[in-house]
Amino acid sequence: MAYDYSDLVAKSKQWAEQAHTLGWIDSDSKNLLTTSATDLPDTLFTNAGAKVRPLIVAFMGGTGVGKSSLLNRLAGKAIAKAGIVRPTSREVTLFHHHSIALQQLPASLPLANITVAQHDDAAKQNIVWMDMPDFDSTEQSNKQLVLQWLPHIDVLIYVVSPERYRDEKAWRLLLAEGAKHAWLFVINQWDRGQTEQYQDFTKQLHKAGFVDPIIFKTACVENPQADQFDALDANITALATGHIVGQLEQRGMQVRKLELMKKLQTVAERLGPEQAFQQAPALWQKLWQRTVPLLQQGFAWPIQHTAKYYAEHAADLLSNPARANNPLWDAFAQARFDDALDELINQIDQLALPVIPIKQQLADIREQAPKIMHIQTELAARQALARPGNSLQRGFLKTMRLAEILLPLTAMAWVGYKVFIGYYTSNMTDNHYLGVDFAIHSSLIIAMTWLIPYFILKKAQPSLQKSALKGLNKGLSNAYTLIDAAVLDVLGQLGQQHQIQASQLSTLISQCAETGEDQNLSINKDSPLARMLIQ
Repeated sequence: MAYDYSDLVAKSKQWAEQAHTLGWIDSDSKNLLTTSATDLPDTLFTNAGAKVRPLIVAFMGGTGVGKSSLLNRLAGKAIAKAGIVRPTSREVTLFHHHSIALQQLPASLPLANITVAQHDDAAKQNIVWMDMPDFDSTEQSNKQLVLQWLPHIDVLIYVVSPERYRDEKAWRLLLAEGAKHAWLFVINQWDRGQTEQYQDFTKQLHKAGFVDPIIFKTACVENPQADQFDALDANITALATGHIVGQLEQRGMQVRKLELMKKLQTVAERLGPEQAFQQAPALWQKLWQRTVPLLQQGFAWPIQHTAKYYAEHAADLLSNPARANNPLWDAFAQARFDDALDELINQIDQLALPVIPIKQQLADIREQAPKIMHIQTELAARQALARPGNSLQRGFLKTMRLAEILLPLTAMAWVGYKVFIGYYTSNMTDNHYLGVDFAIHSSLIIAMTWLIPYFILKKAQPSLQKSALKGLNKGLSNAYTLIDAAVLDVLGQLGQQHQIQASQLSTLISQCAETGEDQNLSINKDSPLARMLIQ
């Protein structure tokens, strides 16, 4: 399937805008794709008297080489400005049959810069002749006007003079635009030319890629000598057929697709390989494993200080969390964490991957890390203070609290029982039922059954500072895990985004490489048209 060039350009521009917004490509790459022109020769003119669109031919060259004179000679009258007026003229002259209509122009081609002349010659009914502004004019806007019209032209007639056939500005344009058009070459003012100049000009064209360029020698003077102007006219007339116009359209489309494909490939190289992003998580894991011990060393003193503060203010902290003081994540910790992220960015940059999206996403984690550390350590410390000690200690203390109640009650019940039995026995024998020894011993038993659990509870209470320290360490471990997971999650998301961008770009490149299968429009290598194209 052959994809339409205009659709490919639109898709490329849309992709470039999206990729640039996400940070995957820079402004240069975006501009490389968004400046691709969609204008084609078949978008300007229609011919009511023919089934095919007209052939668009333009004279182009430097100042004073006689482009306008050639068009005026072709028209048989002065329709194009020439001479001293030309260098400052921002004007395009059109010369065509009256049956040809100019369609609505794009905004880049203002109608005010166009002069139109018409004729009734049926032999040239399917040709639009154009006289372009001087490309090397002192008026810089002329160059821009030439570049705006170039996409709409089928055949460029490159006009030089014996003195100016090595014009550097026009030559650079030829090298840049050569493959997109068919070319004819004219050495005008040949009445002043020499054979050596013709041979040198031919060599220059060979270097540009023309194997056997078609060069005409003309002399636009009042009494022209025998030159090749009529041959130039006949050559252009022979090209104005539907078959050749179709060939030029197909080749122009293929050249433009190839140019767009090269731009896309250039951007693809800057985007980096898809497989490279798969290494990012492993790179981060190594960096994080190296960073965590450094953070732990830096937290060694702050965590002791924080645990002591929590132990001293445990009641206030549990009732009012806003009064917590957690100085763990200080400038040292932030610097070590930033170093790890910066090293990750540098290593990803060495993999030839874009780093702007990574910097943007990791910037949020840089700010979130202190909050994650504060929340996790604060939560773990509060939980540890709410349930100090380990499960064995808490079970033992629970048993002592129960014993603190049950043992005195048991002792008092036993003493009461003894008192009742002694009282009953004394009534039977008339003896005293309570003695001093019994009273002392009973009081001691009751006191001991209460005091022993009480003192055990006092002495066996777990250290709040140790509990807070244990909670803080647990919070640190949780925070390390969450920060690590946050970075890995970002890398995973970015890897998926990069894969999507690369896949879309690869699809566009594949679509640009696909061409039509119409063999009827293939160009015969031995035809005159083949000599007009860069091989």
